Amino acid sequence: MPSIPQVIGVDLGGTAIKLGRFTTTGECLGSLTVPTPQPQYPEPVLAAVAIAIATLDPEHQATNIGIGTPGPADISARIARIAINLPQWLDVPVADILETKVQRPVVVANDANCAGLGEAWLGAGRTYQNLILLTLGTGVGGCIILNGQLFVGHDGCAGELGLVTLDPKGHECSSGNHGSLEQHVSAQAIRREMKMEPGDLADLAKAGDRNAIAFWQEYGRLLAMGLVSSIYVLNPEAVIIGGGISAAAPYFLPTTQAEINQRIRPRYRRTLKLLTATLGNRAGMVGAAKLAIDHIS
Repeated sequence: MPSIPQVIGVDLGGTAIKLGRFTTTGECLGSLTVPTPQPQYPEPVLAAVAIAIATLDPEHQATNIGIGTPGPADISARIARIAINLPQWLDVPVADILETKVQRPVVVANDANCAGLGEAWLGAGRTYQNLILLTLGTGVGGCIILNGQLFVGHDGCAGELGLVTLDPKGHECSSGNHGSLEQHVSAQAIRREMKMEPGDLADLAKAGDRNAIAFWQEYGRLLAMGLVSSIYVLNPEAVIIGGGISAAAPYFLPTTQAEINQRIRPRYRRTLKLLTATLGNRAGMVGAAKLAIDHIS
């Protein structure tokens, strides 16, 4: 009986590189986390990825590699066009470099797209064909799944749902926009406004602190306002909220749901589900594995 094909998914972050070896049916056969070389220049980072792949799969059982990087990839899924917050990551030919090192096909995608693919494959979105995912973390990433397929637009850059405008005169965004959703609901925005970490604010809300509860309620309203346009335009079956800040969902998601109900007519949201991600920090590597599977020729 032939063995089930295997792939490796890689989630490249600024502080850690997470890898998982998966069968094409979704079984995780092993995982590994290694520190990201500092500073995170492309050459040492990709060398570390190659070493980690060899460590996780010394017998070359995986046939294909998928990797998520923190920024958009080109339409061919081979070049990291820019990796936000990583130095010198501009039009880096990630697939070419890694293929030379690991001797297997490599495919590249935005890390938020990988998180969305992961949730759609094995997580909260596995029963839906049309969904959007928002990752709430240092920044705000997005992913669009349409008819079961990742949507990246004509040039590979679609899905930046965190860059929609909430306040035209608001804080400048690294994207060039002003007052984007990211500038209101990211961890950076929370630190700027509250001088606290999101986790600490969640702890205060859990303890009944009125100011923290009020903050999260306003946060939920702003998040909803940022989602309304995407919901009207894309008509998804589900909206999935992931990223580190999603741990505070019990304190803001009810308000998000209420605000969506007020701003979107019932006929446009009859079956819409507002969900939290279920894969946690594994979503990126799971989705990168799914990306590799989808590109097996």
